[in-house]
Amino acid sequence: MSYMPLHSWWGTTTSDAWCDEVFSHAPGAGRAGATDSTLTNLQGGLSGVPYPADELATTDPLDGRPLLARYDLERAAKTLSDRQRDAGVPFRGVWRWDELLPVRDWSNVVTLGEGSTPLLEASRLGRAYGISQLLVKAESLNPTGSFKARGMTVAVSRAIELGAASFVMPSAGNAGGALAAYAGVAGVQATVVMPSDAPIVNQAEVVVCGADLILVDGLISDCGRLTARIAERTGAFNLSTLKEPYRVEGKKTMGIELAEDLGWSLPDVIVYPMGGGTGLIGMWKAFAELEEMGLIGGARPRMVGVQVEGCAPLVRAFLAGRQFAEPWAEATTEAAGLRVPSTVGDFLVLEAISESGGTAIAVPEAELAPTQSFAARHGAGFLSLESAAVFAALSELRSHHAVEPDDTVVVFDTGAGFKSTLPEVPARRSVGASDADWESLLSGYAPASQRGSTSASADSGP
Repeated sequence: MSYMPLHSWWGTTTSDAWCDEVFSHAPGAGRAGATDSTLTNLQGGLSGVPYPADELATTDPLDGRPLLARYDLERAAKTLSDRQRDAGVPFRGVWRWDELLPVRDWSNVVTLGEGSTPLLEASRLGRAYGISQLLVKAESLNPTGSFKARGMTVAVSRAIELGAASFVMPSAGNAGGALAAYAGVAGVQATVVMPSDAPIVNQAEVVVCGADLILVDGLISDCGRLTARIAERTGAFNLSTLKEPYRVEGKKTMGIELAEDLGWSLPDVIVYPMGGGTGLIGMWKAFAELEEMGLIGGARPRMVGVQVEGCAPLVRAFLAGRQFAEPWAEATTEAAGLRVPSTVGDFLVLEAISESGGTAIAVPEAELAPTQSFAARHGAGFLSLESAAVFAALSELRSHHAVEPDDTVVVFDTGAGFKSTLPEVPARRSVGASDADWESLLSGYAPASQRGSTSASADSGP
């Protein structure tokens, strides 16, 4: 297995020769000409109707539902099987899997080096939650601080290859920042439409990267309606979640990497935060493709989707046994990425959870901040509120036996804490810079662990 303890990842890539070899194989560093993409066509995710792949596309003309990319998996397997035998090949990142990605020529690849995030062993958190093998896929280590980088590198690259000259999209935060960053790499215009209460760091990221930022006093669904009008008026290509076919292709590489990380097998359980659900859809798609190519067997993880009680349309639909999710009225949560009242790919999310034997759960808003702190103090680092929601679900999942102690459980850290609404920090009185000031401080100072607060070494439950 290639997962590693939380403390050891940075020490694994110190060889100059290794680094030279990696970067010599990266997209944009000497790679030219045709990729090995085996893309054949698009297909309606609900209708099943095939469509040509080599023209800009949005949703299925028949029903307005998502289009999904299809590949010649027999041809792709011929080279991917070599990769299965030699997981140490130097070309890393999302674009390592170009056989299963849609871009046909390397000259169109727009990249910041995303992907190949580590799968970390969270032993202290595992003990706290009563899970013997708890692993964290650290997507916050992507170049824009969240998993959104994966989807954006593929969607922007493919759209540019097919002739798009500018972009527009609605975003709760991280996706908009990622679009702005990748538009900056490509040198194209982008417009991001965000709720006016989106985290300020996400707003700043968009502006600093050179995209236009429009703030709307409303939800992301309202931003989506304005985005559609901007696209119609300006000709900018609309990159809204699941309203074009290729963001999901970038996110499916999380599933491919996970299989590789675990020696071409899959965990017992995956716990994932759901906004629009693209990441969960992408991984489920990846598993099907890997099985068809003979790279993994038929066993699947139980997929657990997590939302917040103030916005849980997919959870409500799953628990009611429905195929589609009704929009959530008056959606509210501080986890901006989970404040998504409806999604056009709802049926794909619900299908994946149901077919896997998994479940969906909504956690209380009041648990987000305490869990964010608890996870950090037990070794997970400073997680986003969206990632904190996943950890907040673990206790209930354990109590209902949706997760058992001997399961191998992978939770997804989808974004860094500095990319979401920041917690309130109690005011601290500063100390002067003189020896007298320091002596006065030290005469009454004791570390927090000695003052009766939670010890950094304690593994008590949340």
